[in-house]
Amino acid sequence: MSDWPPLPPLEATGLRCERGERALFDGLDLRLAPGEIVWLRGANGRGKTTLLRTLAGLGTPAAGELRLGGRPIRSVDPAWRRQLVYLGHANALKDDLTAAESLVFAARLAGAPASGAAVQAALVTVGVGALARRVVRTMSQGQRRRVALARLALAPRPALALLDEPFDALDDDGIERLVGLLADLAAAGGSVLFTSHQRIDRLQPAPRVVVLPEAPARLAGAARATVAAPEAGGTPR
Repeated sequence: MSDWPPLPPLEATGLRCERGERALFDGLDLRLAPGEIVWLRGANGRGKTTLLRTLAGLGTPAAGELRLGGRPIRSVDPAWRRQLVYLGHANALKDDLTAAESLVFAARLAGAPASGAAVQAALVTVGVGALARRVVRTMSQGQRRRVALARLALAPRPALALLDEPFDALDDDGIERLVGLLADLAAAGGSVLFTSHQRIDRLQPAPRVVVLPEAPARLAGAARATVAAPEAGGTPR
């Protein structure tokens, strides 16, 4: 997993995303550098999920451009997407599959097949190794979230992780394990962009904070994202 190419910075310039005829945000400039963890914040409805999906290639911006290493993303070899891990609100697990089968399937879809041993190790990393043969429908929400997050342990190094509320449904042990996984991804030269309504005090390196403001009622001006430095404790107010 160490022979994957380095990830260049992912950049959004002048990005605007809309829902219906309403702009969620407009004129957004964002740069996600290797080794960096960024906490995307904003009130409900500001467009955090939309932005993550757009960066993952699952949505099209109304305006602006996405670049990878300074090149328009549409002109970059699509093979780089094998280093992309996107986890949305839903865990994207098949109810009728076991935890191990779900991870094998997800890895294959991502273009980075994983061995049975690697899958078992990933489940152990997130604390659900004993559930490898358990059918997903019999698991609690917290257990399902851990299985989904095991994809991070299977991801190539370095990886670009786009995570929508990854801490949801996790207990203290689950949060601690996820914090460790994100730190490992960043230490390996990866990039992490995540949303969370929870205060996460244990992330190292302390995340850079990007706050999505409300877009203007009319698109007469650009509502640019504001960036706040982490407080001494590593979390913003």
